[in-house]
Amino acid sequence: MPSKDSHKVLIVAAEPSSCLYAQRLLEHWKREGLSVEAFGIGDKAMAQVGFECIGHAEELAVMGFVEVLGHWKVIKTAFYKLLDAAKTRKPDFVLLLDYPGFNLRFAKKAKALGLPVVYYLSPQVWAWKQGRVKTIREIVDKMLVAFPFEVDFYKKHDVTVEFVGHPLLDELDPKHFDPEARSRHRAKYGVTDADLVLALMPGSRTTELKYHLAPQLEAARTLVQRHPQLKVMLFVAPNFSKEEIQAQLAGLDFPLILIKDEPFTMIDLADVVLCASGTATLMVGLLEKPMVIMYKVNPITAFIAGFFVQHTKHFGLINLVLDQAVAPELFQKGADAPHLVKQIDPLLVSATERRDMAAKLKDAKNRLGNPGATKRVAEVLKEYWS
Repeated sequence: MPSKDSHKVLIVAAEPSSCLYAQRLLEHWKREGLSVEAFGIGDKAMAQVGFECIGHAEELAVMGFVEVLGHWKVIKTAFYKLLDAAKTRKPDFVLLLDYPGFNLRFAKKAKALGLPVVYYLSPQVWAWKQGRVKTIREIVDKMLVAFPFEVDFYKKHDVTVEFVGHPLLDELDPKHFDPEARSRHRAKYGVTDADLVLALMPGSRTTELKYHLAPQLEAARTLVQRHPQLKVMLFVAPNFSKEEIQAQLAGLDFPLILIKDEPFTMIDLADVVLCASGTATLMVGLLEKPMVIMYKVNPITAFIAGFFVQHTKHFGLINLVLDQAVAPELFQKGADAPHLVKQIDPLLVSATERRDMAAKLKDAKNRLGNPGATKRVAEVLKEYWS
């Protein structure tokens, strides 16, 4: 049990999904009546529940070798501001969420300062750069993982690991599986039960919008021409505003419904989703929505990545969880509009294909443990309150 009335924790959550999970933990501590001085890197939603943002996730959420170089000054500044705070404020422990390039470097510095380091949500080292696991063993006191298959991987490499389940399970609501509630929700946007909705989810990073939005829109335009009854929705990620996305839609020549809401609330509207690879694929899968997964990056980043991705059959997170290619995956040149159309069209044409994929996606919930991940994480972290 905690041995003092007030606690300090340094948290690094630099991506939208990580920020949500950190926010839920902060909310849990607040409900429990704990006095927690939490600071580090987070987003606006975390700040609204009392988190002190030394660095802003909205500025740091980039992925890819070339892309990181383009943001290096901002990332470097945030890193050293955070390190100074760790030295002067001496938190009880450091809690890191994903974001391995930054977090593993910071963990090494924190460990040298004598601070306990807990990693919540493992970086995908089992797919990328398995050599990093040796570093993790040396500088991370405990790894808290969301996927069962990660436990065996870390135990094999003598890393202290605990399975806590996936925090997204706590975000699911029975209304997401209620046909009548869904009908009422769709009606707000002029969509009937007879309409088909294709949702576009280009990603939550600026670089993802740069590479994904145009081919997704081009594919949608072709599909609307083929299926006049098709409704297209573009879902705005939590860290963007509708105005930011609207500004990139100049010259659009087909009807499109732009929506910003909670991710699960938006996904519930869709019949088929064209989704950028990442946590979003897991959200779509948990709601049992048929999808096509795509990802594009700078060509140099793609070339370099080819040397590191050697230990996984899939890059779509939902497919990794299910251990099979349930949703088609299209990468780089293969993720252009013609290829996207080729994969999406059968799902629009055939209700049977949609039902078959939805049935396979249903197993994802069973593989992710039980709801309550945030409470389990909080329980583990009690041992680190000084």
